[in-house]
Amino acid sequence: METIRLIIVAVGGQGNLLASKVLGEAALISGVPVRMSEIHGMAQRGGVVESAIVFGDAKSSIISDGEADILLGFEPAETLRAINRCNKKTMVITNTATLMPFTVAIGRGIYPDVENVKELLRAKTAGLVSLDAMKLAKEAGSPMSVNIVLLGALIQTGVLGFSKENVIEAIRRRTKPAFLEKNLHAFELGMKAAQLS
Repeated sequence: METIRLIIVAVGGQGNLLASKVLGEAALISGVPVRMSEIHGMAQRGGVVESAIVFGDAKSSIISDGEADILLGFEPAETLRAINRCNKKTMVITNTATLMPFTVAIGRGIYPDVENVKELLRAKTAGLVSLDAMKLAKEAGSPMSVNIVLLGALIQTGVLGFSKENVIEAIRRRTKPAFLEKNLHAFELGMKAAQLS
Protein backbone atom coordinates (compact mmCIF):
# COMPACT_ATOMS: atom_id res chain seq x y z
CA MET A 1 0.00 0.00 0.00
CA GLU A 2 1.27 3.45 -0.80
CA THR A 3 1.66 5.78 2.16
CA ILE A 4 -1.48 7.69 3.14
CA ARG A 5 -1.27 10.52 5.66
CA LEU A 6 -4.40 11.38 7.66
CA ILE A 7 -4.90 14.28 10.06
CA ILE A 8 -7.90 14.25 12.43
CA VAL A 9 -8.80 17.50 14.19
CA ALA A 10 -11.45 17.87 16.86
CA VAL A 11 -12.41 19.68 20.02
CA GLY A 12 -11.81 17.87 23.31
CA GLY A 13 -14.61 15.46 24.09
CA GLN A 14 -15.61 14.71 20.49
CA GLY A 15 -14.04 11.26 20.42
CA ASN A 16 -11.00 11.92 18.24
CA LEU A 17 -8.88 9.42 20.14
CA LEU A 18 -11.44 6.62 19.83
CA ALA A 19 -11.72 7.33 16.09
CA SER A 20 -7.93 7.08 15.80
CA LYS A 21 -7.90 3.78 17.66
CA VAL A 22 -10.66 2.36 15.45
CA LEU A 23 -8.73 3.35 12.31
CA GLY A 24 -5.52 1.91 13.74
CA GLU A 25 -7.32 -1.34 14.54
CA ALA A 26 -8.87 -1.42 11.05
CA ALA A 27 -5.40 -1.01 9.56
CA LEU A 28 -4.07 -3.93 11.59
CA ILE A 29 -7.04 -6.11 10.60
CA SER A 30 -6.39 -5.13 6.97
CA GLY A 31 -2.68 -5.97 7.23
CA VAL A 32 -1.64 -2.35 6.67
CA PRO A 33 1.30 -0.91 8.64
CA VAL A 34 0.21 2.08 10.72
CA ARG A 35 1.87 4.76 12.86
CA MET A 36 -0.05 7.19 15.06
CA SER A 37 0.59 10.25 17.21
CA GLU A 38 -1.65 12.63 19.11
CA ILE A 39 -1.58 16.19 20.40
CA HIS A 40 -4.01 16.71 23.25
CA GLY A 41 -3.55 20.42 23.91
CA MET A 42 -6.21 21.76 26.25
CA ALA A 43 -8.57 18.94 25.34
CA GLN A 44 -10.32 18.79 28.71
CA ARG A 45 -11.25 22.45 28.38
CA GLY A 46 -12.65 22.22 24.87
CA GLY A 47 -9.34 22.85 23.15
CA VAL A 48 -8.05 21.24 19.99
CA VAL A 49 -7.13 17.56 19.82
CA GLU A 50 -5.16 16.41 16.78
CA SER A 51 -4.23 12.94 15.64
CA ALA A 52 -1.80 12.07 12.88
CA ILE A 53 -2.09 8.61 11.36
CA VAL A 54 0.22 7.33 8.64
CA PHE A 55 -0.85 4.17 6.81
CA GLY A 56 1.64 2.15 4.79
CA ASP A 57 5.42 2.09 4.91
CA ALA A 58 6.68 5.19 6.69
CA LYS A 59 9.41 5.92 9.18
CA SER A 60 7.49 8.55 11.14
CA SER A 61 3.98 9.63 12.11
CA ILE A 62 4.86 13.30 11.63
CA ILE A 63 2.73 15.01 8.98
CA SER A 64 4.17 18.36 7.97
CA ASP A 65 2.36 21.29 6.37
CA GLY A 66 1.07 20.39 2.93
CA GLU A 67 1.55 16.63 3.43
CA ALA A 68 -1.91 15.43 4.49
CA ASP A 69 -3.67 13.18 1.99
CA ILE A 70 -6.83 13.29 4.09
CA LEU A 71 -8.11 15.82 6.63
CA LEU A 72 -10.96 14.61 8.85
CA GLY A 73 -12.48 17.48 10.85
CA PHE A 74 -14.93 17.00 13.70
CA GLU A 75 -15.67 20.75 13.92
CA PRO A 76 -15.69 23.19 10.97
CA ALA A 77 -13.51 25.94 12.46
CA GLU A 78 -10.92 23.36 13.52
CA THR A 79 -11.02 21.88 10.01
CA LEU A 80 -10.32 25.33 8.58
CA ARG A 81 -7.54 25.92 11.10
CA ALA A 82 -5.80 22.77 9.83
CA ILE A 83 -5.98 23.75 6.16
CA ASN A 84 -2.24 24.43 6.05
CA ARG A 85 -1.72 20.66 6.39
CA CYS A 86 -3.53 20.18 3.06
CA ASN A 87 -2.54 20.43 -0.58
CA LYS A 88 -4.40 20.42 -3.90
CA LYS A 89 -4.73 16.61 -3.75
CA THR A 90 -6.08 16.40 -0.17
CA MET A 91 -9.54 14.95 0.47
CA VAL A 92 -11.40 16.74 3.28
CA ILE A 93 -14.27 15.30 5.30
CA THR A 94 -15.81 17.70 7.82
CA ASN A 95 -18.64 17.96 10.27
CA THR A 96 -20.72 21.12 9.73
CA ALA A 97 -22.16 21.23 13.27
CA THR A 98 -20.39 23.97 15.22
CA LEU A 99 -19.05 24.10 18.76
CA MET A 100 -18.62 27.75 19.65
CA PRO A 101 -15.36 28.53 21.46
CA PHE A 102 -15.49 30.28 24.81
CA THR A 103 -14.21 33.53 23.28
CA VAL A 104 -17.18 33.62 20.88
CA ALA A 105 -19.62 32.76 23.69
CA ILE A 106 -18.48 35.77 25.73
CA GLY A 107 -18.50 38.11 22.73
CA ARG A 108 -14.72 38.38 22.30
CA GLY A 109 -14.47 36.47 19.06
CA ILE A 110 -16.31 35.86 15.82
CA TYR A 111 -17.09 32.41 14.50
CA PRO A 112 -16.54 31.98 10.75
CA ASP A 113 -19.54 31.39 8.50
CA VAL A 114 -19.74 27.63 7.81
CA GLU A 115 -20.60 28.13 4.11
CA ASN A 116 -17.48 30.32 3.75
CA VAL A 117 -15.42 27.64 5.50
CA LYS A 118 -16.69 25.05 3.00
CA GLU A 119 -15.88 27.34 0.05
CA LEU A 120 -12.32 27.88 1.32
CA LEU A 121 -11.81 24.15 1.82
CA ARG A 122 -13.13 23.35 -1.66
CA ALA A 123 -10.87 26.00 -3.24
CA LYS A 124 -7.67 24.66 -1.66
CA THR A 125 -8.17 20.89 -1.83
CA ALA A 126 -9.18 18.08 -4.19
CA GLY A 127 -12.56 17.40 -2.66
CA LEU A 128 -14.87 18.08 0.26
CA VAL A 129 -17.45 15.87 1.95
CA SER A 130 -19.44 17.90 4.48
CA LEU A 131 -22.23 16.63 6.70
CA ASP A 132 -24.02 17.47 9.93
CA ALA A 133 -22.53 14.62 11.95
CA MET A 134 -24.21 15.78 15.17
CA LYS A 135 -27.67 15.47 13.62
CA LEU A 136 -26.83 11.98 12.36
CA ALA A 137 -25.31 10.96 15.71
CA LYS A 138 -28.53 12.00 17.46
CA GLU A 139 -30.51 10.03 14.89
CA ALA A 140 -28.35 7.01 15.74
CA GLY A 141 -29.29 7.46 19.39
CA SER A 142 -26.17 9.11 20.84
CA PRO A 143 -24.68 12.59 20.32
CA MET A 144 -21.40 10.98 21.42
CA SER A 145 -21.28 9.09 18.10
CA VAL A 146 -20.21 12.09 15.97
CA ASN A 147 -16.78 10.46 15.61
CA ILE A 148 -18.22 7.22 14.27
CA VAL A 149 -20.54 9.04 11.84
CA LEU A 150 -17.46 10.78 10.43
CA LEU A 151 -15.59 7.47 10.17
CA GLY A 152 -18.50 6.14 8.13
CA ALA A 153 -18.21 9.12 5.78
CA LEU A 154 -14.43 8.62 5.53
CA ILE A 155 -14.76 4.92 4.66
CA GLN A 156 -17.49 5.65 2.09
CA THR A 157 -15.08 7.91 0.14
CA GLY A 158 -12.82 4.88 -0.43
CA VAL A 159 -9.65 6.95 0.01
CA LEU A 160 -8.23 4.59 2.64
CA GLY A 161 -9.11 1.41 0.81
CA PHE A 162 -10.31 -0.36 3.99
CA SER A 163 -13.32 -2.61 3.62
CA LYS A 164 -16.48 -1.68 5.46
CA GLU A 165 -16.37 -5.09 7.16
CA ASN A 166 -12.88 -4.54 8.58
CA VAL A 167 -13.86 -1.14 9.98
CA ILE A 168 -17.02 -2.60 11.53
CA GLU A 169 -14.89 -5.30 13.15
CA ALA A 170 -12.56 -2.56 14.49
CA ILE A 171 -15.57 -0.69 15.91
CA ARG A 172 -16.71 -3.92 17.59
CA ARG A 173 -13.26 -4.38 19.16
CA ARG A 174 -12.80 -0.77 20.30
CA THR A 175 -16.32 0.23 21.41
CA LYS A 176 -17.76 -0.49 24.84
CA PRO A 177 -20.64 -2.99 24.56
CA ALA A 178 -23.19 -0.45 25.85
CA PHE A 179 -22.47 1.84 22.87
CA LEU A 180 -21.87 -0.73 20.14
CA GLU A 181 -25.27 -0.84 18.43
CA LYS A 182 -25.60 2.96 18.39
CA ASN A 183 -22.09 3.27 16.97
CA LEU A 184 -22.77 0.71 14.25
CA HIS A 185 -25.94 2.64 13.31
CA ALA A 186 -23.95 5.91 13.36
CA PHE A 187 -21.33 4.37 11.05
CA GLU A 188 -24.03 3.35 8.53
CA LEU A 189 -25.61 6.83 8.65
CA GLY A 190 -22.22 8.43 8.00
CA MET A 191 -21.62 6.17 5.00
CA LYS A 192 -25.05 7.02 3.54
CA ALA A 193 -24.56 10.77 4.10
CA ALA A 194 -21.21 10.69 2.29
CA GLN A 195 -22.85 9.00 -0.71
CA LEU A 196 -25.22 11.95 -0.98
CA SER A 197 -22.61 14.66 -0.37
